[in-house]
Amino acid sequence: MKILFLGPPGAGKGTQAVQVASYFGLAHVSTGDMFRALSDETELGRRVLAIMASGELVPDETTIEMLEARIEEDDAQDGYILDGFPRTLAQAEALDAFLGDDSLDHVVVLEVPEDELVLRLMARGRADDTEDSVRTRLGVYARDTEPLIAHYEPRGIVRHIHGLGDIDTITTSIIRAIES
Repeated sequence: MKILFLGPPGAGKGTQAVQVASYFGLAHVSTGDMFRALSDETELGRRVLAIMASGELVPDETTIEMLEARIEEDDAQDGYILDGFPRTLAQAEALDAFLGDDSLDHVVVLEVPEDELVLRLMARGRADDTEDSVRTRLGVYARDTEPLIAHYEPRGIVRHIHGLGDIDTITTSIIRAIES
């Protein structure tokens, strides 16, 4: 089973991806985790770390190269949950090209009202989580990532999940949507 988690910053994608991956016995494939785990002992690692150190965004081709290698690992052979990629239509199209006929089975969209997202993100207490910066990130999500829902909708694989409530209730909702 191959599942993509979508939702704005603060919607709980990472938390839910871990829970649902555990339930179904799937690998949790987080591009953020992949970037944080890079080593300068590999050519790819040195290349990506240099890009990140410069403050630039890692190019799509490089991220896809990392993703391809990750989903070939043993723990992902029975399926995986993608968390953090794709974030743009171009990335989704590249993922579609890579996966081909072995495409995604489900796209889980966590939906949370914007004011709640702002409260959640500001409550983390990070210095860069000001109301303006949070609203800017939510705007970037709406502009760049939200169009992926329409990209996947015609396939009949999108599962809209109400993302308010306690973690276990939301996890149960996701599992039911996937199993139905």
